[in-house]
Amino acid sequence: MTFAERTLTLKIKSPVSLSSLFVILAASLWGVDGIILRPALSNLPVQLVVFVESSIVAVILTPFFIQRLKILKELTLTDWLAFLGVAFFGGALGTMAITKALFYVNYVNLSIVIFIQKLQPVFALLLAWLLLKERLPRIFFFWASLAIAGAYLMTFGFALPNVKTDLKVIYAAAFSLLAAFSFGSSTVLSKRALKNVSFEMGTYLRFLITSGMMLVLVFAGGSISHIGEISNTQILIFLLIAFSTGGPAIFLYYYGLKKISASSSTIFELAFPLTAVLLEYFVHGNILNLVQWVGVAILMTSMFMIARIKPAV
Repeated sequence: MTFAERTLTLKIKSPVSLSSLFVILAASLWGVDGIILRPALSNLPVQLVVFVESSIVAVILTPFFIQRLKILKELTLTDWLAFLGVAFFGGALGTMAITKALFYVNYVNLSIVIFIQKLQPVFALLLAWLLLKERLPRIFFFWASLAIAGAYLMTFGFALPNVKTDLKVIYAAAFSLLAAFSFGSSTVLSKRALKNVSFEMGTYLRFLITSGMMLVLVFAGGSISHIGEISNTQILIFLLIAFSTGGPAIFLYYYGLKKISASSSTIFELAFPLTAVLLEYFVHGNILNLVQWVGVAILMTSMFMIARIKPAV
């Protein structure tokens, strides 16, 4: 191969490598969000937290996209349904669920919450099987069962959960599972939503529609009345989220997701729990015990194998 051919090959491959790197970076930022930033908002209603963070990003991005909204006329009903699904599952329900799970900072190692949330590929493939009638090989159900077993082992060890003493842990795990389902759905829908728009516009629409949905929820649930309880420190936290783990992270993620497969993205997103484990140790001094690490190994191996499965239509 000549030097010119090698250079051309490098230019062709580099965007894919850059896309993968951006997904890894976005996932790492989410780890920072989960361990360092979001738990500081735990005294506020979850609906209010998600409303404020999504609205800040939407307001910041609006001046840059207001002139480009005319392209939305070209979107089909299917495009809009995909974006509504992304906003509902990824922006609203999933974010509320993982936020609620992370608010149990005094009851559970937060890295456990984030590891459980990485069960999302199981739900993504199950949804494709149930809704899109894609056929899954039998090996999927083996790895999915093993992944769930690993998540249980990581959370409770070899013991049965004690409802009296482990109730908060059970709540955290349940909300993490709900987040996994929601984000798994959002990943599939995001891939479809980005089909006819740029990743920049996709990011803006995600936050814009989510903020509209959350506006309805905070007024309907009455949590808007707590907005005066936001402290100056928490305002700073919200701004840090908006300018790091919120808007910029989704920008990076959507840039990568538009150019790589959803299954590849799932593998690269494992940077999320790995970052969380390191931060949980250095920031809170918490570390998983040996039995929990065995559960982590089982869960991560299962997720890796599941991400390699390609359903047949």
